[in-house]
This record gives sequence, C-alpha cells and structure tokens, in this order.
Amino acid sequence: MDIISDEKQREMISKIKVLILDVDGVMTDGSVIINDLGNETKHFDVKDGHGIKLLMRYGIDVVFLTGRTSQVVEHRARDLGVTEYYQGAINKLETLREILEKRGMPERCVAYVGDDLIDIPVLKRVGFSVAVADACREARETAVYVTTKGGGQGAVREVCEIILKAQGKWDAVAERYGFDPSR
Repeated sequence: MDIISDEKQREMISKIKVLILDVDGVMTDGSVIINDLGNETKHFDVKDGHGIKLLMRYGIDVVFLTGRTSQVVEHRARDLGVTEYYQGAINKLETLREILEKRGMPERCVAYVGDDLIDIPVLKRVGFSVAVADACREARETAVYVTTKGGGQGAVREVCEIILKAQGKWDAVAERYGFDPSR
C-alpha cells in the first residue's frame, strides 16, 4: 500500500528536484553527545543514509541545512556524497532563498524535512513539507506530511521512498535490488 494516497500530495511530490534536510532531530534523534575531551558525536541511521544515496542516484539533489555547526555534519555529508550543506543557519528561510536562487528553481520543487520551531518558516514555503513523528507540535501542525518514524530512526528513509514512489522511480530501485515493488 502506498503511504501517500492523496492525489494532490502525490502531484506535489512528483515535482520535487531537491530534498533539504535538517540534521539534529531529523537525521539524528536529536541527541548531541559530547565526551570529556569536548568531542561531539551523533548517531545516524544507516537506512536513512541509503535512502539519501538512492535519491541522489535517481536524480534528486540532497542538501543539509542545520542551525548548529559541527564537524560531524561535514563527515556525514562527505560519507554520503552530499556536496551541499549549510551549517549555523539561524535564518533557514534566507538560506532556502540562496539555495533556490543558485539553482534558478521555484519553492514548489523543494521538499524539506524539519522537527522544530526554527524549521517552520521553511515548512510553510516549500512544495512538500515534512515533519518527523517526534517533531514539536507546531512543526507537525505546519507540515503537509508527518512521518511514521522519528528523527534518526528511519524518517529520512521514509521520505526518500515516498519521493521515489511518487516519481515512478521505485520500480527501478526494485529492479536493481531484486525485490517486488508491489509488496
């Protein structure tokens, strides 16, 4: 069964060319681990990472957009082949405008996944706005879609699959990995 049954949402998603992801609370569970030496670590979901790679393989750009600054984000971006990421973005709407201007692309071609108040201005502007299941109430109420999974627990993979299915690319994924896409 398809997660997105609403035809209007499916039409919106079919136009997506870029997926922009918040990091803390979306790609991670929101935990920031700092050891006694001051080194920061984060936990990322491997399936989320594979979903990101699938999207990029099938022609959807992925961008990280986070309000915090961390070397961990740079390492994760490099690991996944994500070449565009913005850190320390306190005004995410302004950064969204930069991303769109750089690409000459309208807002309707962007999907965004967020989890907190700082994400709401962007959630209100993009073509497909998503909040993770454990996002703050205000973000969930603003988003067009709320994932069934929480941040850092498969929510990004869920969004990647939704986009690939809505754009008719899931059959190609199934063929590559040898599974039945109708299941």
